[in-house]
Amino acid sequence: MTAPATHDLPVVVIGAGPVGLAAAARLLERQLTPLVLESGPAAASAVRDWSHVRLFSPWGEVTDPAAEKLLAPTGWIRPDAAAYPTGGDWAELYLQPLADALGDHVRYGATVTGVSRAGRDRIVDADRDSQPFVVHLTTADGHEERLFARAVIDASGTWSVPSPIGADGLPALGEKTAADHISYRVPDLKDPAVRARYAGKRTAVVGSGASAFTALATLADLAKEDEGTRAIWILRRGISGSTYGGGEADELPARGALGLAAKAAVDNGYADAVTGFRTESVERDADGRLVLVAEDGRRLDPVDEVVVLTGFRPDLSFLSELRLGLDERLQAPTALAPLIDPNVHSCGTVYPHGVNELSHPEQGVYLVGMKSYGRAPTFLAMTGYEQVRSIAAGLAGDQEAAERVELTLPDTGVCGGAGLFDEPENAEQSGGGCCAAPSTLQIGIGAPVTATGGC
Repeated sequence: MTAPATHDLPVVVIGAGPVGLAAAARLLERQLTPLVLESGPAAASAVRDWSHVRLFSPWGEVTDPAAEKLLAPTGWIRPDAAAYPTGGDWAELYLQPLADALGDHVRYGATVTGVSRAGRDRIVDADRDSQPFVVHLTTADGHEERLFARAVIDASGTWSVPSPIGADGLPALGEKTAADHISYRVPDLKDPAVRARYAGKRTAVVGSGASAFTALATLADLAKEDEGTRAIWILRRGISGSTYGGGEADELPARGALGLAAKAAVDNGYADAVTGFRTESVERDADGRLVLVAEDGRRLDPVDEVVVLTGFRPDLSFLSELRLGLDERLQAPTALAPLIDPNVHSCGTVYPHGVNELSHPEQGVYLVGMKSYGRAPTFLAMTGYEQVRSIAAGLAGDQEAAERVELTLPDTGVCGGAGLFDEPENAEQSGGGCCAAPSTLQIGIGAPVTATGGC
């Protein structure tokens, strides 16, 4: 089959999540044809997996302007900009309606298995840039297809590849064989089956971020109703003044409340903290319970369940035939990595960026959204919307607009993250998003976002 002329082809967008759907809206705004390929049966499949979790960000900070324009003629009612959605709210009240408005531009049950240049593997130079992209996919019924594209925007996120329990970045010995008692998601204790899994059990929670705080707080609530429930909080480092976040002084009040709830779980005896514990192996005792063993030889008392919340990483396997320029540490685009390095930056100090920072040696391919940040946890939803605005402008040939970064952020940035499941008031009292009321910033290339606090 001969590849068609590149200019007649759609721009393939991988993933119908928040940033992927925003990319499609931005492409249509530029009179370009998007084709969104979503592996799940509906829009925002990954978001639906954490539908019980409340965002730190209000509605006004998690919708894209081009998407809102596309939704307006459908009778869509914009949610209260100051209210805080759960993941389920985000999916049902905004993302699915947006996908519906995009109509045939979105295909479900389409899992991308490979992307390359037509007739060129990654080692072939000859006439490479003039060839269209070829995208291989598998449908829900197992049928294989290939499509051609003028450009590829990968907005597939990192949700499908959670980081393991092993402190060296690899699965701990025995981790895979103990998979029936290990979860990599914040448990939804409203689900009776999930609740039964943890009620009256000893659960180890591994991680030190907002997701771990959420798990500890909800397990503590369960322990108040079921005295047999106990959490063991495993930290690879020690406990310091910043372990629980800023507490009442946190510029993100919803996050501060969550940190305080996790601290209360420990202080009130619902959870025991184990510090400096870097897991090397997972063993089973005679009763089939799990025993975590540290690199220094320490062995914890047996637990029934383990919840691993140590972050996520990008799946790059289906992009192996493309020439990507990725930072060796973060697995983010080379030019973007130093701007988002979590060793240096919080979400509030991430520099604005667009098509230039997201480009690769392979022209016409872009990693956007959470996937563009690789292993860095400081991604902001509005940053992803700005990324795809810039890329759509670049693909349309409007380089001036592509390089003119237009970023709307609260004072200290907006972090992704989990709020308490059943306590929206913790967020509602924050007085304007994760941080302060949004203000529009017109920022030149490479200028920093001024921040007064972290994420």
